[in-house]
Amino acid sequence: MGQKLMCCSTSIVQGLKPVMMMVVVQASYVGMNISYKLVAEVGMNFTILVAYRNMFSAALMLPLALIFERKRPKLTLSILFQGFISGLLGSTMAQNFYIESLGLTSATYTIAFNNLIPVITFLIALCFRMERLALGTHAGRAKVVGTLVCIGGTMIFTFYKGQEIVIWSTDINLLRKYSHKNSHFLHRNTRTQLLGSFLALCSTISFALWLIFQTKMTKDYPCQYSSTALMSIMASIQSTAFALCKERDWSQWKLGWDIKLFTALYSGVVTTGLVLTLTACCVRMRGPLFVSIFNPLGLLLVALAATLLLDEKLHLGSILGGALIVCGLYMVLWSKSKELKTMTQQPPPPPPPPPLEESHSIDVAKSLVSGDTCDEIS
Repeated sequence: MGQKLMCCSTSIVQGLKPVMMMVVVQASYVGMNISYKLVAEVGMNFTILVAYRNMFSAALMLPLALIFERKRPKLTLSILFQGFISGLLGSTMAQNFYIESLGLTSATYTIAFNNLIPVITFLIALCFRMERLALGTHAGRAKVVGTLVCIGGTMIFTFYKGQEIVIWSTDINLLRKYSHKNSHFLHRNTRTQLLGSFLALCSTISFALWLIFQTKMTKDYPCQYSSTALMSIMASIQSTAFALCKERDWSQWKLGWDIKLFTALYSGVVTTGLVLTLTACCVRMRGPLFVSIFNPLGLLLVALAATLLLDEKLHLGSILGGALIVCGLYMVLWSKSKELKTMTQQPPPPPPPPPLEESHSIDVAKSLVSGDTCDEIS
């Protein structure tokens, strides 16, 4: 009895392990968004922050690749070019667009657009004929309806504010310490809100394109740590070159023992190193669909943390838009799970019929085994 109870508890812990890892992943994004917002109020150049983030990520992933993937395929020009494109889409463009949007809007507002990544990925895959609509099935119709619901929720989240919703009130406001240094972000209007929405959408599209491109790179170079290290190295070169072109004041590149250094280290080591490793483990254990389901949890955690620590206000439009985005997302994920289940349950195709001569010889052998005479066979 005790052995059965121990086995049962062990299986429960093993089943909860990927869930706990994904909760850690989403909680890590909360820390990144809060620190990003503080750095935005301090006035640090965003392009320099992205450059430092990719540098710290490359410094972490390169030794891991050398230690854990010693027997890896040789790097060819094709793989190097794929790493260059992967770094450009997944790190340089996506991160720069994201942090610029965060500075113009809010942490809750910007991360809400991340829930559109599965939908935009589906639309891009549809354009490249990697996905099909299948409107004749329930899953196909749910996929289309879920996509439209996500788009509608984004429109409400962007253009409708509504009544302010007060859940709780605290005296904690980490931005109060830095508000006098960068008051530019405190005076937002419709123009900055729309610009922030456009940049957040660009970040989402860049990351969705990276997911599509990563499918090919994974097949050509199936080395997790090495491919991530290559992407980080390429992204650090790209983002550093872009930052040098945009900001030539060397005083902006100095990192002291302050929020700037903490944000650069945290975003590079934790949200790129730790998060990437845990996400890869969860994909291997439960599949990519399981990982995608936890995206709305990040929106909820960031919204709660922002109202507690940054004194951000929730509005009716944000709640309605976020709810529609989550509902549409789960409709798309449900349709994908149904399609995957249908594909796995389909019987294998029947083997092709044998050639005529081979078929005749098989019939002759069967007749001989059954005791037929040569005259009967002929």
